[in-house]
Amino acid sequence: MPEYLAPGVYVEEIERGPKPIEGVATSTAAFLGETERGPTKPRFISSYGEYLRLFGDVFTDADGNVKYVPYAVKAFFDNGGRRVYIARIIGDIAGGDGLAKRDFDRLHVTSIGPGSAYNRVWVKIEPGTTKRKTQNNEMQPIGFRLRLAYWDRVPPEGTELYDPFVEANQRRFPPPTMIEDFDDLSLDPASPSYWDKRVNHGNSSLVEVSVDAEATIDGIAGAEGGLLDKGADGKTPESNHFIGDADSPNDRRGLKALALDSYRDVTIVAAPGRDDKEVQLEVITHCELNRFRFAVLDPPRIQPIATDLDPRSTIDDTKYAAFYFPWVVVADPRTGARIEVPPSGAVCGIYALTDNTRGVWKAPANETIAGALDLKYEITTSAQENLNPKGVNCIRRFPGRGIRVWGARTLSSDPLWKYVNVRRLFIFLEASIYYSTQWVVFEPNDPKLWARVKQTITLFLRSQWREGALFGEKEEEAFTVAVGRETMTEDDILNGRLIVEIGIAPVRPAEFVIFRIYQKTSEAKE
Repeated sequence: MPEYLAPGVYVEEIERGPKPIEGVATSTAAFLGETERGPTKPRFISSYGEYLRLFGDVFTDADGNVKYVPYAVKAFFDNGGRRVYIARIIGDIAGGDGLAKRDFDRLHVTSIGPGSAYNRVWVKIEPGTTKRKTQNNEMQPIGFRLRLAYWDRVPPEGTELYDPFVEANQRRFPPPTMIEDFDDLSLDPASPSYWDKRVNHGNSSLVEVSVDAEATIDGIAGAEGGLLDKGADGKTPESNHFIGDADSPNDRRGLKALALDSYRDVTIVAAPGRDDKEVQLEVITHCELNRFRFAVLDPPRIQPIATDLDPRSTIDDTKYAAFYFPWVVVADPRTGARIEVPPSGAVCGIYALTDNTRGVWKAPANETIAGALDLKYEITTSAQENLNPKGVNCIRRFPGRGIRVWGARTLSSDPLWKYVNVRRLFIFLEASIYYSTQWVVFEPNDPKLWARVKQTITLFLRSQWREGALFGEKEEEAFTVAVGRETMTEDDILNGRLIVEIGIAPVRPAEFVIFRIYQKTSEAKE
């Protein structure tokens, strides 16, 4: 209670009644895999153009193997996705960290991630364009200028990369794909144009800069320019690279990084193009341990007999993952040629689209795949009759209706968790209640708190029932909330346990629509 020591009128703000529960977002995805370049810490992007700027274009490795993360990102945004984290995975790099670097006397430029693509970054150091008069009436730059040019492809044989910032070179071929310009950079940490504020911490999509303590503007501005070098690519990543374990949280990558609180808004996880059991099991395990995430798995690219697929036996029996088949044929975003890509990117986009337009309780199925030109394998009804009970969600072509996702089952053999939307609805409800009831911890565990908690959860579930997430004509048919002496013993109360039991009746999809038609005959009238 507040103390009142002097006569007067006091106004107090108090809390009474239930606290609101805010529904968590369910459409944020995370893709793990190889990219042409980019940081190795997961990075949020909201468009395909942003992906191109930070992680590069579609590409193949030194052996000519296609890497599928760029195609998955394109399909994700084409099919309605809005938010995705890219967790770049790299394999072992021989002889160093793979970072491209260049030193300019007192200024040092380093790529934001490993990769030979950064060897195509031209760095130019010049005096800043803004000048001021000195005591000798000379014009002196107030800072230095850092300009960067990047080519997204190795130049044709016999052609060298060049300084694109020289006027005589502005018509040379090939022109740079991307240019970044940081002008009037200051050495003063108190300045809003301080080099660390302007260039580092994600402001440049290509490099990070460090400057020696004894550096001066004149010394830096006198530098010239050149290409970064020593950037190197890693080998094909293995399952341990996807785990990304490290002693320090700042050094964690892949799944271990996504487990940090910074990325808790991720609800859908995929490793596009990785059909090996080891990686898929790691993704599933990550989702099961997190409890608030769901995995989307890709099938093998080559599957001679489709009906032999049995992911519950060969991968895992889990309620936190769904398996989709087959691969999809799309147009390459760079060349326009047809290419086969895994379905996970498009499926994650459909998840996001369904969540945002209908709700997480709506099965993400019977939706067309935007950009799909063909399928790797045609699935017939008889084939799906064999695959559907095994938890394989088929992607099928329907004449006049396009190519559609035609399945919404998890990899669980438990009938209670058969459907994707049921599992993801519970993830949504559990996460929303979990994050919005943290205020309860250390509150007095008494009937007043019990009543307030019950009212808080009841109001939230009532709003979900009214929106169509729960089954039942009446509220009591849709959900129940119990807390108090019926859920806790005296031992629970003495040991500080507040136990709330919530019953929920989820809506399930009309997977089998049956019309029973009979022949009606005329009957004689009396």
